Parts: sequence; C-alpha cells; structure tokens
Amino acid sequence: MRQIAGIIFTILSGFILTWIVRKLARRYSLVSIPRKDRWSRKPTALMGGIAIYLSFIIGCLVFADRLSRVWSILLAGSVLFAVGLIDDLAPLKPYKKLVAQLIAASIVIFAGIALPWTSSAPVNFLFTVFWLVGITNAINLLDNMDGLAGGISLIACIFLAVNLLINGQMAEAVFPLMLAGSIVGFLWFNLHPATIFMGDCGSMFLGFTLGSMAMLSDYSRTRNIWSVLLTPVLILMIPIFDTTIVTITRKFSGRPVSQGGRDHSSHRLVALGMSQRRAVFTLYLFALISGGVALAMRGLGIEITILVVSAFALTVVILGLYLGKVRIYEDVNDSSGTLIRILTMYPYRRRVFEIVLDFFLIILAYYAAFLLRFEGHLPPDQRKILITTLPLVLAIEIFIFLAAGLYRGIWRYVSIDSLMTVTRSTVAGAFFSGFTVFAWYGFKGPSRASLVLNGIILFLLIGASRVSFRIIGSYIVNRRETKGDAQPVVIYGAGDGGELLIRELLKNDLYRYRPVAFIDDDPEKNGQQLHGIPIYDPSHMPKLIAEYEICDVLISSTKIEDGNLQRLRRTGLRFKRLRIHFEDISEPFDQPEPLHAAAEPLRKLGVLGVEKSF
Repeated sequence: MRQIAGIIFTILSGFILTWIVRKLARRYSLVSIPRKDRWSRKPTALMGGIAIYLSFIIGCLVFADRLSRVWSILLAGSVLFAVGLIDDLAPLKPYKKLVAQLIAASIVIFAGIALPWTSSAPVNFLFTVFWLVGITNAINLLDNMDGLAGGISLIACIFLAVNLLINGQMAEAVFPLMLAGSIVGFLWFNLHPATIFMGDCGSMFLGFTLGSMAMLSDYSRTRNIWSVLLTPVLILMIPIFDTTIVTITRKFSGRPVSQGGRDHSSHRLVALGMSQRRAVFTLYLFALISGGVALAMRGLGIEITILVVSAFALTVVILGLYLGKVRIYEDVNDSSGTLIRILTMYPYRRRVFEIVLDFFLIILAYYAAFLLRFEGHLPPDQRKILITTLPLVLAIEIFIFLAAGLYRGIWRYVSIDSLMTVTRSTVAGAFFSGFTVFAWYGFKGPSRASLVLNGIILFLLIGASRVSFRIIGSYIVNRRETKGDAQPVVIYGAGDGGELLIRELLKNDLYRYRPVAFIDDDPEKNGQQLHGIPIYDPSHMPKLIAEYEICDVLISSTKIEDGNLQRLRRTGLRFKRLRIHFEDISEPFDQPEPLHAAAEPLRKLGVLGVEKSF
C-alpha cells in the first residue's frame, strides 16, 4: 500500500512541480531559443528535468523501502542532474560532461552494481561504464522531439518494473514505477505541442537512472544467458537504435557526433511525411515491441531465444537502413555522403550488402528449420549435423542465388516478377543444398523434414527482406501528414489508371491533392477499397461533395462514357484527366542550363522524360 501511495505521489507531484517550473522558467527567460539545427520552432520553457528529479527523489525518500539497494543510483543520478542543470544554464564542453558521467558510473560500480555479462569482474566493470555512459548520452540525444525521450523512458520504466516483478523483486520494482510516475506528470506538458522541455538536467538524470535500474535485476533466477545479456538492451532498444543511426550517418557525412542536428530517427520519419505526433507514437510502438521481446525471452529456451533475437535484430537493421537512406542535409559534400548514400550510388556495394544479409538469412532459416523439426530442442547428433553442414549449405545457396539473378532487383520496386525470382532461387537453393547433404550423409543422418522446412523458411525470409522496403514505405505513406493546403478530390475510375494515379498522389505531395474517395461505374467495386481509399457508385457524389467540400474530380481512365461525365458536369465541379505523354527533348537548348537547374524539372516529373499532368 505504501508503494502504491508513492507511485500516486510521484504522478501528482510531477504534474504540480512541472507546472511550477514552467511558470518560473518563463518568468526568468529560461527558455529554449529556436535554432537551425534544432526541431523546436518557438521559445519553450526549459528545466522540466527539475520536476522529474525532485518528484522521484522525494518519492523514494518518503515511500520506498530498501534504499540501501539504490543509494548509489540516487547519488550518482543527483551528480548528473546537477551537471545537466549547470549545462542548461551555461553550456559545458562535452569532455566535462563525460568526466561527470564516468564519476557517476564509478559510484554505482563501487556500490556493487554491475552488468553480469562475464565471469571477470574487471571486464564487467568496463562493460558497465560503457553501458551507463552510452545510455545516458542515448537518452540525451533522443530528447529531440516533443514527448519522445519522456515517452520512451516511461515505456522502459514499465518494462523494467515488470521484469523485476517477474523476478519477485517487489522492493526494487517500485523504483522504476515511481520514476514512471514522475515522467507521467511531466509528459502532460511535454507531449506535442510541448510547453516545456526537460533539458539536459532531465535527460542525463533519466538516462543514467534507467541504465542503472536495468542492472538491478537478479539474473541468478534464470538459466537463459541470452536473457541476462539482452534484456536491458532490448528494453532500451530505441535510444540505442537512434544513437546508432545518428553516429553512423554523422560519421560518414563528416559531422561531429556531439553536434546537434535534425537527423535522428524521429526527424527521418517526419521527413518521410509523418506528422510529428505520429512519428513519436511510431517509435513508442517500436519500444513496446522491443520490450515485449525482452520479456518473452524469459520464458524461452536458449535455442529459441537465439532464433527470436536474431530475427528481431535483422528487422531492426532493415528498418535502420530504410531510415538511413533519407537525405537530411542538402549541404553535405557528395564525396562524403552517408553510408546509405554510398550503397545507393554504387550498385556493387549494394549487392555486397544484400549478399551479407542473405548470408545471415540462410543461417537463420537453416537453424530455424532444425529447431522447428525438433520442437525447439536439438538432439546432440542433429546439432552436430547442423554445424557441420552449414558451411556447405551457405556456399551452395549463395551461389544459386547469384546464378538465378536474385541480386539484380531493386528492393524499392519489388514486383511479382521479383518474387518469382525469389521463389526460383530459394527452391533451387534448398533443393540442391538438401540433395548435397543427403549425398554426403545418406538417409540415416539429417532429418528430411528439416531440409524441406529449410526451403519454406528460406523463401519466407528472403521474400520478406525483398518486400521490406515496400512494406515500410506503405506503412509510412498511409500515415503521412496531410498538407494544410491539399485539396480534397474524388478519383473517377478505380481501374489500372486509378491505381496508378492514387499511388502517385500518395507518394508525391507536390500535387497538393488529398484523395478521399473513388467513384466507379462497375457495381462490383462499390463498397471496396483501393490503397485504403473507399470506392463508391457515382450516385454517392452529392454526399461526397457535401461531406468533403469537393471541388475537383480527377479522371483516371479514357473508357468512361461521355454521358456519365456529362451528368457529373452539372454539379459544377472541375474535371481534370490524367494524361501521360512523351515530350521530344532531343533538340539542343539555346542556352545551356546549370546541372542543378536542368535536373529540377525532372525531379518533379518523377520519371525521366515522362510528364504527368492533370
């Protein structure tokens, strides 16, 4: 009961203290001034971290038991809170903040809290220092958009508490729950549009405290070594993921990692068309999935855990590559572009990446096939066969993939033909690798079912990797923010032309059209959807005009009868027809244009030499 009262106290005190701090920050001009490399567009109160810190510390001192278990975390967190507060008032050099973080990490290690990743205490101490400093800076970097760092920290606190409760550590679980309560009170004012930011005093305190609390778990209660290693990493996956993207892309673009910028994962989602709020909630969803994987590992055996974590890691890598290809800075020298741009500019490097990815997918498929056949527990003889034959299977399947033309496609434009190539490649690869294994061992060695399963799983994994960019792109396109000046339009014709038109409008906001419905003369299409847009009979047009204030109708087909068009013209709407024509540009230009000026119209066209007009 006392612990519940403590959680309620931190929520209420966090809310009240944030309101007070915001009022004082505005009075004394302690506000964030908009800058080119920052996301905020208006002066916003700082020092919200003071409310989080005071609410949590007071809650711990008054309501928590077993403070002896966390005194070092509270002390070290207080040190970083003070350093962050000084940094908010008078910016410190990065190395000075690093020294403070090392001192704070040393306090926690001195108290006996460390990552149990190896049997060597000195090695564990080094891992712990790296972990604490890394998470502290990761949360600090993640504090780049309204509600992001606070929301992700809140989710992490909840999963840390659940992990401790599963261990039976009731006294320890109250600490992340009270920290979560403090964050809830702050988030009320920090969600978009934010009226207060936590500042470095909040982000450094939160990051260090979260990293430290992740080490409170009693891992002696589990025999799954992978759970010991990866539970804290998965619970804090989003800050780690974001920091990794920022570090790699800034490194390859020649920008200091410590420099502020608008190149975080949240900014990239917004650059792809999402609203700020939707981008933040997408990262919340990712954090929930990652935390769920962390908890699920506890109930899995080591062999299944390896499979699940490997599949999740590959998913994270593909998502990182998709976000990494978003160009953020226009002033970056082309010769020092990001890793993703290098992969894009030089096809053979793209192919190397695809081969490396398939290398891991083949291993994953082969391993999963054996695990599925033997229901998650490999007999010693089958484990030996798996390890012995894996290099042979890798060599054969990679060679067949190469020979079958699997590495000639472009992921972004994967089609049915591309999937047929995937089918041929994976079926042939699985057949010849299985045949070779049987020829080597005979029918008494490997399980025939596992080799058949290998082909099925291999097809699913390779196919999923090829359509991954399309899936991610479709998810983002369907959640794009509608431009304020976009006109609601109805598309007449839900056939091939309509599909082409809606795809272009959804991906290209230059047209400033917002499709709200299709109308089509085919009664069988009435009530169906195309790319998520409903299809209606033309008789519904008056209702659509009244509901959406339609002024324009885009005609997608030349097969629509003139009589039907004539009836619609009586409504007074404007009609525009999709037209694709080829323009002869072979005649020399009178005045040569600069390269960037000549290329600009082609960018707007979307397809070189083809004009799309309405």
